[in-house]
Amino acid sequence: MSEVVSTWRDGAVMTVMITREPRRNALNEAVATGICEAIDHAEADGDIRGIVLTGAGEKAFCAGGDLQPSADGTPFTIDAANPAHYVAGLFRRMNQCRLPLIARVNGHALAGGFGLVCGCDLVVAREDALLGVSEVKVGLFPMMILPFLLRNTPNRVLMEMCLTGEPLTAREALAHDIVNYVVPGDELDAKIDWLVERVTTKSPTGIRLGKQALVKIREMTFDASLEYAPFVLANMARTEDAREGFAAFAEKRAPEWTGR
Repeated sequence: MSEVVSTWRDGAVMTVMITREPRRNALNEAVATGICEAIDHAEADGDIRGIVLTGAGEKAFCAGGDLQPSADGTPFTIDAANPAHYVAGLFRRMNQCRLPLIARVNGHALAGGFGLVCGCDLVVAREDALLGVSEVKVGLFPMMILPFLLRNTPNRVLMEMCLTGEPLTAREALAHDIVNYVVPGDELDAKIDWLVERVTTKSPTGIRLGKQALVKIREMTFDASLEYAPFVLANMARTEDAREGFAAFAEKRAPEWTGR
């Protein structure tokens, strides 16, 4: 595993932590590669049912791209011979992840770090965290993360963030439905555990197929999505998990999911 990304497993959950605390967990190529590899490993393990993404320490979840001119793997350059950008690759991998991605926002999430937050399915943030896009303050614009920002941020809020570079408090982000929960720092892990338990006790097959379908439906027209959805639903109904779910409901008992 990457030297700047650590992973560990607790039951059905894999935690993925950016471990560049001296650099405020700034995003570079090694971090992006490490997160992608962690997602690959989690999806390959049939017993993993959720991924928690976080940063080391208590000051920053991720402060965005490394702004040091000599930074290794900075996201602000591109190789003309190989123009496939690693940040785009990371966000594609997050978008295609069939497991629930839950952001544990342990500190400020700015610029590319805010993009990581918006790329997750669910978000729990410390109440003292700031979230935003500061690129305009250094002569840039949050180009690479715009697809996720457009998906998760109301237009007027997004425009003000992008044009002023001023962050939102976690409470303000909650008011705009950008995060799911905001808690004091000493309650962060308990809230994460509570949310993870609610997710990982549900059908892994239903979630996996549902997330895969959701990615496709986002790209479809309204009519095309209504044509596509019945076929996905019919396939879901034939899975072992669906049959178990129906049986458990009829028998008034808790289902025993197999993930198949």
